[in-house]
Amino acid sequence: MTDTGTVQPVDRFVDVPNFRIHYVEAGTGHPVVLLHGSGPGATGLTNFSPNIGPLAAKFRVIAVDMPGWGESDTQTEETGRDHVKALVDLLDKLGIDKAALVGNSMGGVTSVSAAILHPERVSHLVTMGTPAPIPGVFSPGGGLTEGLKILMHAYREPTPENMKRLVQVMCFDQKTATDELAAARSAAALARPDHLDSWNAQYSGPPKMPPYWELAGRLGAITAPTLIMHGRDDRVVHFENSLQLVTRIQDSRMVLFNRCGHWAQIEHAAEFNRLVSAFIDA
Repeated sequence: MTDTGTVQPVDRFVDVPNFRIHYVEAGTGHPVVLLHGSGPGATGLTNFSPNIGPLAAKFRVIAVDMPGWGESDTQTEETGRDHVKALVDLLDKLGIDKAALVGNSMGGVTSVSAAILHPERVSHLVTMGTPAPIPGVFSPGGGLTEGLKILMHAYREPTPENMKRLVQVMCFDQKTATDELAAARSAAALARPDHLDSWNAQYSGPPKMPPYWELAGRLGAITAPTLIMHGRDDRVVHFENSLQLVTRIQDSRMVLFNRCGHWAQIEHAAEFNRLVSAFIDA
């Protein structure tokens, strides 16, 4: 799935402290940084393929491969795994003082964290399928959702069959979970065994409490206007997480898509593009 519309993105690389980061860029105007979710084979381009072109009609769109994914450097214990710092370093390197952050799942965690820790760098905050740093009522107590179990298994065994299961659990409409998308994710994952090894090493020991959970009490301090989106049928991150976010972030609003899984930006691309464009352009 690589339909990026009429505006074609350009591949770029930039060196920041600890990492060489790959991103694709298109358009001009206010900077909009697209931050992908986790999962083997995820990239900025594949996670936002139907969004880059339409958004680039108004904005300078930057879809990043975060460290540990795509063509960017992998993460190690030496480099650390701080995506917020990597994001701020990227903005500094590109000469961007303030950007709109659009984050899916893991990318939403990075976006919310940046809006708390570096409010002066975030003009708008948009999240899709993003976990809240708060225990949920409908989430399995301390356990993994169905989707996260499949994701973790795909990291250990990134075969086309397991990738097919992964893209299927991400989507409500199974027409979106194409063999082409599954094969592309599998090929991207297998091309970077260092990324796979880094992820598997990170989760091989006792569970660690992510730093994100320490920020729960600071959600109310977010000042950026915030648009929160979630799929009603998300089997990876339950939509109650977005309800938690919208009740705590002061200048926020929420859109709940029915018949939609974890990838609202793909399954409801046209409406997603209209909502995000109008929200940032307001």
